[in-house]
Formats: sequence, C-alpha cells, structure tokens
Amino acid sequence: MLRVAIDGPGGTGKSTIAKAVAEKLDLEYIDTGAMYRSIALKCLNKGISVDNEAAVIEMLGETDIDFVSSKVLLDGEDVSGMIRTNEVSMAASTVSKLGPVREKVDAVTRRLASTKNVIMDGRDIGTFVITDAEVKIFMTASPEIRAKRRYEQMLEQGKEADYDQIFREIQERDYQDTHRDLHPLMQAPDAVYLDTSNMSIEENIEEVLKIIDMKK
Repeated sequence: MLRVAIDGPGGTGKSTIAKAVAEKLDLEYIDTGAMYRSIALKCLNKGISVDNEAAVIEMLGETDIDFVSSKVLLDGEDVSGMIRTNEVSMAASTVSKLGPVREKVDAVTRRLASTKNVIMDGRDIGTFVITDAEVKIFMTASPEIRAKRRYEQMLEQGKEADYDQIFREIQERDYQDTHRDLHPLMQAPDAVYLDTSNMSIEENIEEVLKIIDMKK
C-alpha cells in the first residue's frame, strides 16, 4: 500500500499538486477538502446556516459525495467548479468544526484508503484520518503568497478579485483552522515540512515526488 497524506493551510496548491502526482504515480486522488466544501455548498444552496448543527446533521443524512475521474459529485451533480469560491471556503471552514460532518468525511476517506493506493490532501489527514500513512507532507506558503496566487487565479478566470479581501479571508481561515477544538490544523510529527512560497507548480510537483520516493 502507498498512502500519501498532504496537509496544510488553504491556498497552498495542495489539490493541484496532489492531482498531478496522482496522475504520475497512478494513485487515486481523494480531495477531502472538496467533501467539506460540498457540504458547505449544499448548506448555502438550501439556506441552512453552517452554525445550525441540528439542521446540518439532518441534511447529511440526505447527502451523497463521490469522486469520479477527478470530478466531485454532490448528490450526482458535478460541483467541481462551484465549490472553489471564497464564500464556500469560509463556510467549509465553519462546517468542518462539526463532529458529525467530520465523522462522515473521515468514514469515506478511511474506506477508500483501506482499499486503494491513494493521495489525499486536507487539514488533518496525517494527524487523524490516516495516521499510519506511508508518506506525510505538511505543505505551506506565506499568507501573502497564497493571497497573490488566489488573486491571480481569479483574474485568469475572468472573475472580479480584491487582493486585500482575499488576504484577510486567508488570515481568518488560517486562524479558524488552527484554533478549532476538533482536529485543528497542525504538522504531524513525522511529516516532511515543505514551504512552497518560492516554488513554481512544476518545482513543487518534483519536490513531492522526491519526498515520496525517499519515503517509500
């Protein structure tokens, strides 16, 4: 078995790198963050407050999340693009604090990790979800760099973007992720620390491949 766990704050490019590495090594890519984002998106679409635990739990019983050919399916609908907005990101950070939500996501990820060679990225993969993963990486970058990347990405997509707002939202989400009571974002003791602030995507991919090769 080869299970690769990549943790780190939002905006570091974990998903982009994990997908590329998955293709190169023929691994199944599981985006756990996309599961939380999907739940958050459904809450927003249905007008359910992400702070209303009872309502969210009730909704979970009627929610199905799956991955097919790198696409995220929410109740059978491809929501891969819809879950990448700032609004969904903030809602996902809040909803991920709820125990039942994390239990649902963790159950799915553990089931997949027990049957396939996988690469997963998120906030607590190496510290809680797959604590015995063969390879653990803590990927990070400065808040300024992450905000700049997100800003440029939104402009390339033809969306309106405000760097200062994006920067504030990244700082706020970092605080939420590292201070939540349930499985806060932190580096696992046996994870390799990787700062991508001054790396291109290609350099980042190569570095992750080196770490995996070293740890195998």
